[in-house]
Amino acid sequence: MKIGILGTGHIGKTLVRKLSAAGHDVKAANSRGPETIEPDVLAFGGRAVSAAEAVADVDVVILSIPLNRLPGIAPLLANVPAETVVIDTSNYYPQRDGRVDAIEAGQVESLWVAEQLGRPIVKAWNAIGSDSFAKKGKPAGSPDRVAIPVAADRDRDRKAGMALVEDTGFDAFDAGTLAESWRQQPGAPCYCTDLTREEMPAAIAAADRARLPKRRDLSVAAMMERVGDATTNPDAEYAVRLTRALFT
Repeated sequence: MKIGILGTGHIGKTLVRKLSAAGHDVKAANSRGPETIEPDVLAFGGRAVSAAEAVADVDVVILSIPLNRLPGIAPLLANVPAETVVIDTSNYYPQRDGRVDAIEAGQVESLWVAEQLGRPIVKAWNAIGSDSFAKKGKPAGSPDRVAIPVAADRDRDRKAGMALVEDTGFDAFDAGTLAESWRQQPGAPCYCTDLTREEMPAAIAAADRARLPKRRDLSVAAMMERVGDATTNPDAEYAVRLTRALFT
């Protein structure tokens, strides 16, 4: 596929590397300009471009930027064809994003994003930690392959999202509609707990929506106490132990 990726942070840079290594035609952009994208991000054939170039003439646009910046890119997507698949990897963290009243009042994060962008989206790669994503990919059929939930309302969007998740080295799990995607939000049993496809259904079913915000905030406090700030991501070993203890 022809893929444009906006954002080369923790998850975005691994997406560029993995999807270009899988043979896709990948363009990458960030908010600082193409010259700031590190060579290792482009090591497997990805190309650094402007944000406008990244979303032009592609089959899929992947948004890997903080949730609070998504409303600002709506004009950039305004002329992207309706059939183009848009995948969002973001999560709501009020400590970073500021308070979003609609989400605080109960709107599902993915539905809020779709509303801000004015188009359907796929939610994928939001429920895996960046260290796990970078290091734990395995070929299809491998024992204990980690699964990633994928939610979407349109069948073609879901199929594209799931195919690309598989291409990044993880089992894609059909998590249903965007209305149900709260089950893969921070604080949920499947969020950053590195479960297999066989373990995923029980975790999805066990999610308790009312408990997610408190669990999310507890995990943030614990991680900040360990690493000292809100931007450094912990290693997979610690992060998975913590999230399994708090979320499952």
